[in-house]
Amino acid sequence: MLVLSRKKNESIMIGDMIEIKVVAVEGDQVRLGIEAPRDFDIYRKEIFMAIQEENRLAIETKPEWSSLRNLMDQTKDNGYNK
Repeated sequence: MLVLSRKKNESIMIGDMIEIKVVAVEGDQVRLGIEAPRDFDIYRKEIFMAIQEENRLAIETKPEWSSLRNLMDQTKDNGYNK
């Protein structure tokens, strides 16, 4: 892990496209500003971890193919699949 010291209004660069700037320091809380291209997803770590867990659970969940087939058959029988 790289550890850097920065003061208010100082920045670090990640590559040539991402800038992280110290916006404010208030007690034990630091406010950061992040400038990055819009196609970069930026999350707080706890949100990122929750998304990863939801994705893992979604992959592990096996679809009920028989239920899906029954639903498709019902839709076809009701004339929606013409």
